[in-house]
Amino acid sequence: MSRKKIAIIGGGAAGFFCAANLDGQKFDITILEQAAEVLQKVKISGGGRCNVSHACYDPRELVQYYPRGERELRSVFSRFQPGDTQDWFEQRGVPLKTEADGRMFPQSNSSSSIVKALSAAAEENGAKVLTKSSVKQIRTSDFGFDLYTADDRHYTADYVIYSTGSSPKSWQIIEQLGHTLVPAVPSLFTFNIQNALLENMAGTAFPAAEVHIPALRKGEAGPLLITHWGLSGPAVLRLSAWQARRLAEVGYRFDISVNFLGVSPAEAEEMLYSAMKEHPKKTVGQLKIGTLTQRFWQQVLRVNGLDAAKQTAHLSRKEIQMLASTLTHKILPVSGKSTFKEEFVTAGGVSLKEVDFKTMQSRKIPGLFLAGEVLDIDAVTGGFNFQACWSEGYIIAQHLNAQAD
Repeated sequence: MSRKKIAIIGGGAAGFFCAANLDGQKFDITILEQAAEVLQKVKISGGGRCNVSHACYDPRELVQYYPRGERELRSVFSRFQPGDTQDWFEQRGVPLKTEADGRMFPQSNSSSSIVKALSAAAEENGAKVLTKSSVKQIRTSDFGFDLYTADDRHYTADYVIYSTGSSPKSWQIIEQLGHTLVPAVPSLFTFNIQNALLENMAGTAFPAAEVHIPALRKGEAGPLLITHWGLSGPAVLRLSAWQARRLAEVGYRFDISVNFLGVSPAEAEEMLYSAMKEHPKKTVGQLKIGTLTQRFWQQVLRVNGLDAAKQTAHLSRKEIQMLASTLTHKILPVSGKSTFKEEFVTAGGVSLKEVDFKTMQSRKIPGLFLAGEVLDIDAVTGGFNFQACWSEGYIIAQHLNAQAD
């Protein structure tokens, strides 16, 4: 009996992991990649180290890192989660290590280890990799699928795995097949802010801050970082991801309230009074307040017009309240956004209602499977986006392998 043909459109994480787990004895596998090289995002991830996944092994906890796709991914991760990813690479000679923040990397500290493992596994299954092969149209027929590329080549397939990423062109092709697209907006970005309090403070970190958007009544807690452009760090990135659509609607212009200490105004006042009582003869500039750096504390004093050389005992109640307010309820105007490092994540893609997450098959077109960033699924930084790709690709492969039995 002749082998069924599988065309994988997109040579990224999801597409390659699917090819790596398909049964090469049962299928004739072809990967079509429009770029000159495959697995490009895998190569640059984590500064070239490849943040493969995250050490979160409970699917119920894992899905909480996905602003879009949380409900759908629970069943996906119940069948293939980070522990399975770890085992998969370990079995292929690429042990992973977990860093203090939960991110998982190859012990080699090089993304080339991951690329080689994926490429070797796909090659073992007989997968043919065709680069510079940009699919411009897909047509369905009674016999499967017809694929047409930009260089006028024609391919046929019994099954198509669509894992192209989040490019507008790839979305247009899938839309022509009758799928509904959720409009794409940026997710996972830093906030651009020009304010005297942040001026020349780039690199200053706050380990337990809180950031709120009063107009949306939404906020996040966690580490915060001042950058040359404004604010970043997990608290800001999570807030940008979960509120991606609403922030796009207001043109990335909105006010935020920042709590640099992560305590209430009353607690901040108490911290200041305690410092005054302990060191009444010190100057205000010499005080140590919570986790604040001395550099930032000096800046707080400057923007509030307080003399750092003033004796602590001479601070008035009004000045104490003013300082506590700056540290726990500082309103800053956001005037734009910046991409976070090399991560460019979008919220948007194929509507999740049109995908059967038991198999990752399209509910519109039998034989068409979708995985990766082409779907309206995204996550915060830390290896979560790759984990969704590995899990989705694995589920497709297992489903097709079982179908061919």
